[in-house]
Amino acid sequence: MKINLPDKLYYSIGEVARAFDVNTSLIRYWEQEFPIIKPKKNKKGNRYFTPEDIKNLQIIYHLVKEKGYTLDGARIALTTNSKISETVTLIDRLEFIKAELLKLKESLVEKDSE
Repeated sequence: MKINLPDKLYYSIGEVARAFDVNTSLIRYWEQEFPIIKPKKNKKGNRYFTPEDIKNLQIIYHLVKEKGYTLDGARIALTTNSKISETVTLIDRLEFIKAELLKLKESLVEKDSE
């Protein structure tokens, strides 16, 4: 899943939830379930996620929502398979390339119909 977030040092939980199209409660739940998610908290307790947290959330999202892993299965996969991060990055690149190729195909079809 490709997420669109501006380049920043920290992201609020609302920004993260919108980027993943999930509820903030799910982000908080994953934070409890996966120790690799460690957002910074201010004095009021507001969570601020780093780009590293976003990357880890993206991996968790991929495993749980796209691949259908259970939380236990995702936890095991994260601890035993270091290639998951590389796979998610590769999937993002391939999705981008696919989108660009589809745009190119559409423009060629438009030119042919002229």
